[in-house]
Amino acid sequence: MKLLVVEDEKALAQGLKFNFEQEGYTVLTAEDGPTALNYFQECYESDKESVDLVVLDLMLPGMSGYEIAKEIRRIDEVVPILVLSARELSEDKAYAFDCGTDQYMTKPFALPELLSRVKNLLKRKSLVKPALSQSRKLPALYEFGNVIVDFESFEIEVDGERKSLTNLELRLLKYFIEHEGMVLTRSQILEDVWGEQSAFVTTRTIDNFVLRLRKLVEANPAEPVHIVSVRGAGYRFMPEDVVD
Repeated sequence: MKLLVVEDEKALAQGLKFNFEQEGYTVLTAEDGPTALNYFQECYESDKESVDLVVLDLMLPGMSGYEIAKEIRRIDEVVPILVLSARELSEDKAYAFDCGTDQYMTKPFALPELLSRVKNLLKRKSLVKPALSQSRKLPALYEFGNVIVDFESFEIEVDGERKSLTNLELRLLKYFIEHEGMVLTRSQILEDVWGEQSAFVTTRTIDNFVLRLRKLVEANPAEPVHIVSVRGAGYRFMPEDVVD
């Protein structure tokens, strides 16, 4: 397993590298965003040497950890990203999750907990990746109703007007599209879309995100025809204008 540690504090980066290597991992370190993304891209293009997990600081020179997370998510949707930051505000954590990170630990941290979280994230990745390889393959552009979804630019076009999506909004919309016509429970969605973040959110969060998506893609959000509610169960995505 190969880890990428993105940390500009050299002593901490070397300490993490040493401890991870003691656990049997191969470790790359980067002090800034461009270097980290260059390493990640090079490894990604060589599948046998791809990065299996990223440990990411948020306060970095030139390019923030949030920006790095977004760029990594454009390249790889499933690689685990664990934030290790001195930022403690709930707003910082929420935004990190919106950018596509999986777990968040604050400094100072307990090494056994960090090692345990890394181990669990890697185990989860080994289970998720095969399942994703069997999921429905979507084109870069997907059209339904009067909506065109651009998965690469994180944008949708509705009646000629382009709108940007957050990472989680796009992930949720893509999840609905991949499971077209299926009834999806809130617990299913929470587990599959939010993953390790699910410990920090509730099913009410899903309802709020669905409302946000409806405002973006539905002609009348109060009477949705694409992301429809299934009473007592959850939601279902319908590409055609058919009310459930």
